Amino acid sequence: MPKSQTESRKKDHVELVIAKGAQYAKTTGLERVDFFHNALPEISLDSIDLSVKFLGKTVRSPILITGMTGGYDDAEQINRSLAASAQKYGLAFGVGSQRAMIEKPELARTYIVRDVAPDVPIIANIGAFQLKKYTSSQIESLVSAIDADALAIHLNALQEVIQPEGDTDFSGVLDAIARTCGKLSVPVIAKETGAGINQDVAIKLKGAGVKYLDVAGAGGTSWSKVEYLRSNSIPGFEDWGIPTADSIIQCRGVLPIIASGGIRSGIDGAKCIALGAEMCGAAYPFIRALREHTLDEYIDTFQKQMRICSFLAGAKSHADLKKAKLIFR
Repeated sequence: MPKSQTESRKKDHVELVIAKGAQYAKTTGLERVDFFHNALPEISLDSIDLSVKFLGKTVRSPILITGMTGGYDDAEQINRSLAASAQKYGLAFGVGSQRAMIEKPELARTYIVRDVAPDVPIIANIGAFQLKKYTSSQIESLVSAIDADALAIHLNALQEVIQPEGDTDFSGVLDAIARTCGKLSVPVIAKETGAGINQDVAIKLKGAGVKYLDVAGAGGTSWSKVEYLRSNSIPGFEDWGIPTADSIIQCRGVLPIIASGGIRSGIDGAKCIALGAEMCGAAYPFIRALREHTLDEYIDTFQKQMRICSFLAGAKSHADLKKAKLIFR
């Protein structure tokens, strides 16, 4: 059977991100944030425990491998490899948009990972625009098909408006999110895709019934840049968006936050927790490490960096790290 437009686009996205990088020129803003160094931490590095309850399961580190792919043949092995590593290290894992498996049900296999990640939180994924198109039972089937613990609804207005074949009528999306939250069997995470979430939007999403925000701010992969590289579409928006640090500050106190968007190290991740996030997340560095056969090394280093930040801030637990003092430059 010939590949659909969605399948081809999914493959193009992953290959372009890996081959070209397609990163923001602007930064996450995390370089403006430093920990207040504690010269007398009075704790043992070995005693630090950053485990936290997330979506009803305990993760050993507050790290989410965020949804990035699915819906074409090669994505099956990518998702299964990343999910197996999430299981090994006690992290959470998300799949990419499952729109492709609604269009072609045989592609469901490219998202199914529960057998290799039986104990960690798994997050299903669909675009906000698609909620206007598909029934509640179809959306629920995305969750049940992969035995997910939550559904991420991704907000990708920037990417869609730059994409030549993109969906550009976002009217009614908030109502569609509210309908989904009211009928779905699992919590909903509203997830940006690299342009950040501001406080006004966060409040509206909370009112719609969303339980978590993945702010996915600017500073990491630029999906408008990816679309420009893919199809030479309208330029000028490659650096549009709210830097990740600013988006966390905008949204903290509204809903529990997953901080993603340009998170490249455990130091970045620890700063996000101290800024107000519950979890940190990333996609690009994990898939790059997978391609370079350094995934275990990358995750191990990431976790160790988070623990060392906690040690040097005198924080023995996830709760302590959230209260760590910061210097803003």
